[in-house]
Amino acid sequence: MTDFPLPGSARSELAAAAPGTGPQHWAGSSSAALDDDGSFVVAYRVRATADDYAATVVGRSEDGANLETVVTLDKDRFGAMSMERPALVRTEDGRWRIYVCSATPNSKHWWIDVLEAETPEGFADAEARAVFPGDELTAVKDPVVQRMDGGWRAWICCHPLDEADEEDRMTTAYATSADGLDWEWHGTALAPRPGRWDARGARISTVLPDGRAAYDGRATKDENWFERTGLAGPAGEAGRLVQTNDAPASHMRYLDVLPLPGGGYRIWYEAPLPGESHELRTELVPG
Repeated sequence: MTDFPLPGSARSELAAAAPGTGPQHWAGSSSAALDDDGSFVVAYRVRATADDYAATVVGRSEDGANLETVVTLDKDRFGAMSMERPALVRTEDGRWRIYVCSATPNSKHWWIDVLEAETPEGFADAEARAVFPGDELTAVKDPVVQRMDGGWRAWICCHPLDEADEEDRMTTAYATSADGLDWEWHGTALAPRPGRWDARGARISTVLPDGRAAYDGRATKDENWFERTGLAGPAGEAGRLVQTNDAPASHMRYLDVLPLPGGGYRIWYEAPLPGESHELRTELVPG
């Protein structure tokens, strides 16, 4: 797994600055896709809790680093208290979909909507449809969604809501769909490991075409918002993954990896800064 495109593999560049200083001033948790002209479209979450601000931002870039904002989806549009990692996907006929996750006000519950448009700019007026609503016992967020031959697949971060003040616990579930709209759940894809560095949670952040994956993990409740990157691989059954590392592979979180048509990868990740703010950084990693 040493050839996995991890943060620190190449020169890093700033893609989106933190929206301020101090805890919960974050830019990151991105999802990227290529447009037909070869440009990069990158969706990411911006959050400044102290200012009651959260939004999903979609930017376009020729190089993957210098992002020009094309649309901002504010939390108020969804009646949400906050927002987290989106998933950006092309449909078979070239349309664009963005799966956005929103927090239910005065609750630990999260749900996921999808918006579809001819272009990323079209998300500004697209109708939102709930596709992963969660329920009274489960918050769902931070989706990784991929179109595959014959359908769609998704890895969804799930937070159990059965114990008060313990909602930060997280596992990753696997789901499939014929159309990316109506989904069938297939149970847990990746779970925490008791007594290990990822004992409190395991959240898939990217899955490569060969089945290798990266995930965010942490050991304790106190490490919430300070997750680190681990590596995983196929566990045999479709969608299931198993950890392949005994220690974190990186101290960044929300690693997103986009394989490039000519070889190599463009990666994005959320990097912590002094004062506990986070910024979105990117690297061009040779194949």
